[in-house]
Amino acid sequence: MKSCCFTLMLSTWILSGLSAQESLPIIPFPQEVQRMEGAFILGAGTQIALAPGAESCTRVAEQLAELIFQQSGLQLLVESNVTTSYNTILFTIDTTISDKEAYQLDVRSTGIQIRSREPAGAFYALQTLRQLLPNAFFTRQANKSGLSWTIPATRIVDAPRFPYRGMHLDVGRHVYPVDFIKKYIDLLATYKINRFHWHLTEDQGWRIEIKQYPRLQEIAAYRRETLIGHMDATPRRYDGQRYGGFYTQDEIREIVRYAAERHVTIIPEIEMPGHALAALSAYPELACTAGPFEVAREWGVFEDVFCTKAASFEFLENVLSEVMDLFPGEYIHIGGDECPKTRWKACAHCQSVMASEGLRDEDELQSWFIRRIERFVNRKGRKIIGWDEILEGGLAPNAAVMSWRGVAGGIAAARQGHPVIMTPTSHCYFDYYQSQNPREPLAIGGYLPIEKVYAYDPIPEELSAEESRFILGAQGNVWTEYMPLAVQVEYMAFPRAIALAEVTWTPAAQKNYAQFLQRLHVHLSRFNESPLNYARSVYEIRAAVIKQDSGPALLTLASLRPEGIIRYTTDGLDPGTGSTIYRDPIPLREDMSIRAAVFDRFKAISRNFSMDYRHHLAVGGAIRLVPEPSKYYNLGGAAALINGVMGHARQFDDHEWLGWSGQDVDILITLDTVQLLSSLDLRFHYSPNQWIYLPKALELAVSTDGVKYRTLYTNRKLPAATAGRILEWPVRFKKQASARYIRLKVQRYGLIPAGNPGAGQEAWLFMDELQLR
Repeated sequence: MKSCCFTLMLSTWILSGLSAQESLPIIPFPQEVQRMEGAFILGAGTQIALAPGAESCTRVAEQLAELIFQQSGLQLLVESNVTTSYNTILFTIDTTISDKEAYQLDVRSTGIQIRSREPAGAFYALQTLRQLLPNAFFTRQANKSGLSWTIPATRIVDAPRFPYRGMHLDVGRHVYPVDFIKKYIDLLATYKINRFHWHLTEDQGWRIEIKQYPRLQEIAAYRRETLIGHMDATPRRYDGQRYGGFYTQDEIREIVRYAAERHVTIIPEIEMPGHALAALSAYPELACTAGPFEVAREWGVFEDVFCTKAASFEFLENVLSEVMDLFPGEYIHIGGDECPKTRWKACAHCQSVMASEGLRDEDELQSWFIRRIERFVNRKGRKIIGWDEILEGGLAPNAAVMSWRGVAGGIAAARQGHPVIMTPTSHCYFDYYQSQNPREPLAIGGYLPIEKVYAYDPIPEELSAEESRFILGAQGNVWTEYMPLAVQVEYMAFPRAIALAEVTWTPAAQKNYAQFLQRLHVHLSRFNESPLNYARSVYEIRAAVIKQDSGPALLTLASLRPEGIIRYTTDGLDPGTGSTIYRDPIPLREDMSIRAAVFDRFKAISRNFSMDYRHHLAVGGAIRLVPEPSKYYNLGGAAALINGVMGHARQFDDHEWLGWSGQDVDILITLDTVQLLSSLDLRFHYSPNQWIYLPKALELAVSTDGVKYRTLYTNRKLPAATAGRILEWPVRFKKQASARYIRLKVQRYGLIPAGNPGAGQEAWLFMDELQLR
């Protein structure tokens, strides 16, 4: 539940015209900050000390000494039973602090005091203290003897907004070295993220050593080859290279110990009953059919799942027993998502279970499966977490829910009194593109810029204050189908994970995106001194088409890069030092191919921005959508359909694409005057692996007065299309028609067919520019 023991007020002292948020580069920003005159000088004479009774913070004090030595070469000793704080960083236990992760940090010119109830709070105080050190401390040249470091005098009272602040990593698709897993944990801990959700099993590989089942290591951990390029590409190609690996139990124990020292709890995930193809390739007797099975070479959802026979439960209980011996945390994640029921429907054993247990359908059979696993896990003194599909058929009594298919699952679970972690695709899937730049590395799809991550509030507005207590926090997910290398994981996770860290720690009332960016700039400059492949897209040019009451639409360009200027061209040529400097919005009167970049004097310091504007009759007109698009896929609003800008070919949730689920769409465009019309070009996104389908039918009608309409076009035949992501659907009129009002009715696809990702769910409809000529 939310911590409420500290005030949500931010004490801000203005120094040199800057607020504490602007002058102190702390992320996530604390609850209360007082910026004071003076500074503490960290030097060779400084000592690190434990007050009487603070022996539990010994390891945290040692970590501070190690950090200072590694970065600066200063070798400071850790002393015990110290009562003075002069020229000392003193750790003190304070039992009046009610939150175990809370702390108080008091930096004065005479010394530093860190007060906490438990070592976790002291560790988070250490993370704040390290961020207060000057930039020079983090440079490669910092490790020189005789240097001293200035820390601004500050008093901080802090505690997290949420107890669960998580990041996820999928190693089923691609496996990463132990050293990288530790680096990932270090980065999470730096930003007070306290849960690492480790996704260890998948259709494409089993990554954890299970002593009782050696074929999991011999067979399930390796696939014959791997898909090249995007899954939606046709024809599919493969690399022909055997791929795989797993973490030994000794390696896992070392990683668990390493995480615990950094106050990160690891939540292991063992997928069931679906996403089991790798396990079935090693132990085919656990399936509903005889097989044989092969570890998947491509991504997606597969129909072969664990059967509900006794052997499956014996296997899973034995696996979970070994898993629970390795991971001491409260929760074990059991997946529960994307489990096709095709095999169960045809399986005599599964049907007999349904009959004997009085289960109405296969959804209830899945609930029965999850409940049986939960009872076993509960007997071991642990609890389960599952993806929100575990709600289907009835939720297991003590389960926690991760809400990923939007927020509805989280709302339903919270209203039933179950713990919830919010991780919706719309704001928390860091495998989505974070920039609209065409040079972005290949990703699964979607568009999730850092500003959208930062804007997220894990508490759904539909919940009451009492129901909101069950929202434990939020988690960012990193699914790795398109991340074969660790450096790609870094690129996709950071800095978006840093934004989510502030979402889950800092009180909502104190969040300020502009000030966050100022603080983030300091952190990114420090990353430049480290081997972290973070994404620099936060500084890329952002564009917006602005409609005017009269006159042409305007294109605005902006960059968050503080030291640069924007140069642009309108003829498709790359901008250079001789191109136009952007000072005012650009009028859009005709087709343009706009290219722009941020420059620092004579050098481009950003990747090129590109936008192809296509002028047509509807630009600047009025548009009405019934119903409104999903609030999660409506960044550009209704005007995005008639602003002349084409949506990104690979990103279905940028500012141009609008998305609906389970709804037919009625669109009305109103032009300023009656016009002669000859065509309407439509664009739809098509990506079945993302649950996005083409419409079943279209109907177009026009009117001069808005009362009497004439139908110009009807199509009730689904167009043939490959999963190439974009379908251009041209509508040509037999002869020109006079109209001011254009009405387009779009019929949704309906339920996703069996055997496809999201089977049985409503398909999404995504539309882009309606080009009227």
